[in-house]
Amino acid sequence: MLTKVGQKFTDGFTKYMPSAYVFALILTLITGVFALFTVKADSFFEKGILILDGWYTGFWDLLSFGMQIVLIIITAYCIAQSSPIKRGIDDMAKLIKTPTQVYLIIIALGALLSLISFGMVVITAILGRELALRIKGIHYPFLVACVYFSFNGWVCGLSSSIALLLNTENNFLIEKNILNGTISTSYSLGSFLNLSMIFLFVVVSPILIWALIPKSFAGKELKDLRTDSEDEEGSVKEEALSYKLPFKAISDALNNAAWLQISVAILGLSYIISYFYNKGFELNLNIMIFIFLITGMLLHVTPMRYSIAMKRASSNISGVLFQYPFYAGIMGIMIASGLGEKISNLLASIATPESYAFISYLTGGVINFAIPSAGGEFAVIGPSIINMVQELGANLSPNEIKAMIARASMSVAYGESLSNLLQPFFLLIVFPVMGKGIKIQARDVVGYLFIPFIVLFVIQALMVTYVPL
Repeated sequence: MLTKVGQKFTDGFTKYMPSAYVFALILTLITGVFALFTVKADSFFEKGILILDGWYTGFWDLLSFGMQIVLIIITAYCIAQSSPIKRGIDDMAKLIKTPTQVYLIIIALGALLSLISFGMVVITAILGRELALRIKGIHYPFLVACVYFSFNGWVCGLSSSIALLLNTENNFLIEKNILNGTISTSYSLGSFLNLSMIFLFVVVSPILIWALIPKSFAGKELKDLRTDSEDEEGSVKEEALSYKLPFKAISDALNNAAWLQISVAILGLSYIISYFYNKGFELNLNIMIFIFLITGMLLHVTPMRYSIAMKRASSNISGVLFQYPFYAGIMGIMIASGLGEKISNLLASIATPESYAFISYLTGGVINFAIPSAGGEFAVIGPSIINMVQELGANLSPNEIKAMIARASMSVAYGESLSNLLQPFFLLIVFPVMGKGIKIQARDVVGYLFIPFIVLFVIQALMVTYVPL
């Protein structure tokens, strides 16, 4: 019964949902129109100029973030192409016998990996694709949905940007006197509420996905969707050997010099050890990318092999490169016009001590459709949310107010993360890996996530409201 309902939603999304790029274009126009009613200016012409300026300025605000995403995709993919990892995946595939096992393992393992960093979804995507190549009967679009769904819990983990922001010295909230000081992660990531959310993602979510597994996979296996023979190319090692000249040459010796690459990798490894020794287990995108980069150098051994792996990994990242600026432009409109703040203030105005967490959760989910970045979103709505909490808790102790701010802020994070199931922005991270050599769009995937979205929305709304911090 549930799978039939899920299939109806899937058919609906397939029919009506556009690609992620078209989705961004439509959102740009909608956001621009609403911004006209909130931006402060004397004339319609001045309003239009302010919105256009905000759009253009915002276009470049996520360039560094976009490059980080590109690098985390290609460095992780490079690791997966190395001989040791290939052998490891082959060994794992021997233990996993059925498609159902694949779906459940991908959900649970992906949820655990996402607690380290949301960028780890690339590793989950690589594993999912490799298993799909080896195990028969896998419904590939559904598997892509499982991979995308699995990283939903990253906001509960070590890369949770809102929780880390609250615990960062001299963050923008403190500089603007919105907060008096930092809020420890013991109030956010270490709270009972957050631990309960982790249980939801790691244990409950696989059960939910199991209930939605499509009955038929006819025409939906990876081999059925393939449009090229990309995965049938030789190994990286074999291609590296094919570049060698038929006679001895210094250039070949250098291109295949293991000592050269390993020497540089050891320098990188030394820095990584020093980093964690001095800063503790503090993860961010930059150190994750650097770890992936150095690990790939060590696994591929020679410069030629690593260059080939990088070339292969970089062949399908066009979506990330040109679509991120459009979403950044939408964020620019929201900031320049005050639209994001207006929406959050409106919702905050109806909040009560009993409903403020749900209001925060709802605000995070709504704003995420226009600003699909937790950090960028919180920069827009965070001040309004925190002011709301401080007004509601005016007669409470400082520790009680901290707890309320932490609950409200994490509720924003949970809402932001959940609405990603229907917002195809972060599919741009998954598609370069899982969409390689096939024709697949957001409409082929998001329909499978609608029922999980509804179920988790109800559960999470109850949790942020009633589960003790």
